[in-house]
Amino acid sequence: MTFLKQFPSTTRRRFLKGAGLVSAAAVTGSFPIPAIAQAQEVTMISDENNAAALDALRAIAAGFSKEAGVKVVINNMDHEAHKTAIRNYLVAGAPDVCSWFSGNRMRAFVKRGLFDDISDLVEKEKYKDVLGATIGAVTEDGKQYGLPTGGTLWGMFYRKDVFEQHGLTVPKTAEEFMAYGDKCKAAGITPVAMGTKELWPAAGWFDQMNLRINGLNKHMALMNGEMSYLDPALTPVFDQWEAMISKGFFTPNHTSFGWQEAAALLAQKKAGMMNLGAFLRSAFTEADLPQVAYATFPVLDAKVGHFEEFSVNSIHIPAKAKNKQGAREFLAYFYRPENLATYLEPGGNVPPRNDLPASKDPLVNIAVETMKTVQGTSQYYDRDSDPDMAQAGLVGFQEFMAKPDRRKAILTRLEGTRKRIYKI
Repeated sequence: MTFLKQFPSTTRRRFLKGAGLVSAAAVTGSFPIPAIAQAQEVTMISDENNAAALDALRAIAAGFSKEAGVKVVINNMDHEAHKTAIRNYLVAGAPDVCSWFSGNRMRAFVKRGLFDDISDLVEKEKYKDVLGATIGAVTEDGKQYGLPTGGTLWGMFYRKDVFEQHGLTVPKTAEEFMAYGDKCKAAGITPVAMGTKELWPAAGWFDQMNLRINGLNKHMALMNGEMSYLDPALTPVFDQWEAMISKGFFTPNHTSFGWQEAAALLAQKKAGMMNLGAFLRSAFTEADLPQVAYATFPVLDAKVGHFEEFSVNSIHIPAKAKNKQGAREFLAYFYRPENLATYLEPGGNVPPRNDLPASKDPLVNIAVETMKTVQGTSQYYDRDSDPDMAQAGLVGFQEFMAKPDRRKAILTRLEGTRKRIYKI
């Protein structure tokens, strides 16, 4: 599966347009690994919370070790803890390889000289021939600083059997969503499962609402610090959101739940829908997965184009890595079609290469079909170019979910942070 060639080169913070995916047979040829001059071990810090994907990563590392005669040591961290730890270990104690995100989150480290330029590896392996648009997500000033490891399309997931049981229909407009929410409440189920303990699910909800009401250009202007959080254009976004909150459409006490616990409520038939990526599959049993369906976020303004959020994860070599040659050889091995496919399959990821086999995961194939007809935009929790602004946005949107009556104070604080960071 891959992005078709008409999908333009872009970064994760820019508009991904005209997405289309196709299936192709896997390439089985292997990459001849040259001898490493000094048989140093290769160290990697990953943030893989999916146990099956982590097992696949470890198996790939073991395969490389056997083939190259170089030990690969994988240190796996909690996904959320890693977001903080990476800011420290890239400066002191860097591994040879690490997991991260593409687009602006990658760019922040590139600008500080903390990620290595791997354009030589990209050229040698001819990755541009098989990556399509996702190569842009790891490119800065014409150079590549990582490899994309899979994408996630966000949207509204639900159980078909729950909708059938309660006579629910997929809401396609704001009016239909409010009616859907009322019907769920009457049936004794929560309209939307939401866990904001890790903050970013609330920000993802804001992203989709703002894209539906203000469109791509204004949304990206806000994300890039060019638009005020006090701009009148945001008033209908928060009005609509506040109306949903006041009617009790979201999981009560959502700040106490992580996304996994919220997804479990969807799996247990206690909630009608959930706004997330296909990785929520981990909350379902294999027997229940055929019941899971996907719908795009409701249209809130018919005059606004249909933009969707598509996230791209990536893998990198830190600039302060001790074994950069060994890291490059491990990445080449990891990125072989048969190895990358094995790693991506358990997590519901849309593969970035065009030479991988079709996924066995129905949720991945849902994303594939959807992306043939919709447009996409930025990474869901990559709020802004600056990490401090990103954190301020995440906290602010979680606070609004919990206390919408504090809207003015929250937005005023966000605007103050924006002015300080962007020196306005």
